[in-house]
Amino acid sequence: MKKVAMMAVNGSEPIEVLAPVDVLRRGGVEVTIVSCEAGDKIVTDQGIYLGADANVKDVDLLSFDMIVVPGGSGVEALKKNAALKDALTTFLAESRPVGSICAGPTVLNEFGLLEGRKVACYPGCEAGLPAGVFQEGIGVVRDGNLVTASGPGLALDFGVALLRQLMGDDVAEGVARGMLMKNA
Repeated sequence: MKKVAMMAVNGSEPIEVLAPVDVLRRGGVEVTIVSCEAGDKIVTDQGIYLGADANVKDVDLLSFDMIVVPGGSGVEALKKNAALKDALTTFLAESRPVGSICAGPTVLNEFGLLEGRKVACYPGCEAGLPAGVFQEGIGVVRDGNLVTASGPGLALDFGVALLRQLMGDDVAEGVARGMLMKNA
């Protein structure tokens, strides 16, 4: 079974955490919400409380098959997390899957990991990215092992793209179709 670490801190954007977790779990992926806070509760940007499955101090991020970095005001705390920096550096150097949405790509940029890449991010977050990295417009961008999306309105599409990266087209399309039918 594939395993994903969904990073979370106080100030994470709730839909950017929960929607991809939902999609991935529907696709048979084991997802661990990993807190970078002192406790196991996260208070999101919208004041929604989330429970974390584990703390970054207690897990080996390199044991996961993918790491996902959400956006929200919490990205500033993520930028200061040495374990996340080390893991993301290793993942991208080894062409292992990484996902990031909204302001999340600014974390990867802070760690010096976006040179020569193509990413989507929340409008305004492209300031400071290396030249040619930001892809204009709203959407989901896949650049090899890196999947990015521009914001919370694309959280489900982002989740499907992450699932496609890990489990392939058939699983991703099956989950996407099932979600449409259940919501109709």
